[in-house]
Amino acid sequence: MRVLVTGHQGYLGTVMVPLLQAGGHEVTGLDTGYFADCVLGAAPQDPPGIPVDLRDVTAAQLAGFDAVIHLAALSNDPLGALVPEITHDINHHASVRLARLAKEAGVRRFLYASTCSVYGSAGDGLVDESAPLRPLTPYAESKVRVEDDVAAIADDGFAPVFLRNATAFGFSPRLRADIVLNNLVGHAVLSGVVKVLSDGTPWRPLVHAEDIAEAFAVCLEAPVEAIHCRAYNIGTERNNRTVAEIANAVADVVPGAEVVITGESGADPRSYRVDFAAARRDLGFEARWSIPDGAAQLYREYRDRGLTADAFGSTFVRLATLRALGERGLIDAELRRVRTDA
Repeated sequence: MRVLVTGHQGYLGTVMVPLLQAGGHEVTGLDTGYFADCVLGAAPQDPPGIPVDLRDVTAAQLAGFDAVIHLAALSNDPLGALVPEITHDINHHASVRLARLAKEAGVRRFLYASTCSVYGSAGDGLVDESAPLRPLTPYAESKVRVEDDVAAIADDGFAPVFLRNATAFGFSPRLRADIVLNNLVGHAVLSGVVKVLSDGTPWRPLVHAEDIAEAFAVCLEAPVEAIHCRAYNIGTERNNRTVAEIANAVADVVPGAEVVITGESGADPRSYRVDFAAARRDLGFEARWSIPDGAAQLYREYRDRGLTADAFGSTFVRLATLRALGERGLIDAELRRVRTDA
């Protein structure tokens, strides 16, 4: 298939593109390039790309593709809370516009990166795709709105599927340090302390970046009736863990590290355990990576690639990177590029 991947120079896109290419797909990227230099180690080799803001995509740029994989977004809760109006502009309105243009251009499959955080505060019971959606942040709310609006334009010629990914973890050449396991391992490597700011009790479902990439590849090739206007939770029940359990897994693999739970940020209302049976049953997808294996991978990569405290706290934090681009005059208050030398 000819596949367009938005956000191909991001954390997930950098892992996904080589997997799709290895599967025989012809991949083109679409990205602003804001995070292209957030690299730990050797720079990855990117596919041909379209350097355009998601808000400015045209139908002509989408013509000729068999599928669009839509990853690009303002990608975490702190960023969304800081600029909620821009989060909705990019994550919601521009995403729905992209889907409409893709349909207009004759694209038949639209694979959307949603999130398990749409379940919000769900308690201790397992939630499946039929559970009520209770988004607690602008980021999660934007994902719910896209699912609703894109589902409304599905028809026999346009098949969207919504992959509700658990919280990602694991190494990517374009690293993120602002997601829970990656962050805890980095602190352990750099300081010897696995520092948890909450009380450690909230439940989190986690999934490795490579497993997310594999799930998208499976949906790309699945019979259309299996994915048409469906939502699938992507992850594995064995990675439903409390934040304290995740921290202990990190301490087990980083020599000399100790867990410190400060509780200074108070109780986190975002707590949910997720049922991933539907993707196993309908798609034959099974996530492979465990939290301990992912923590061990991150430890090795951080150590071998020379992770520094400065890069960990700035380069690999999405909010810090965008602030730095703004301070250098490369993007404006609406996060649009104003110079081309970023």
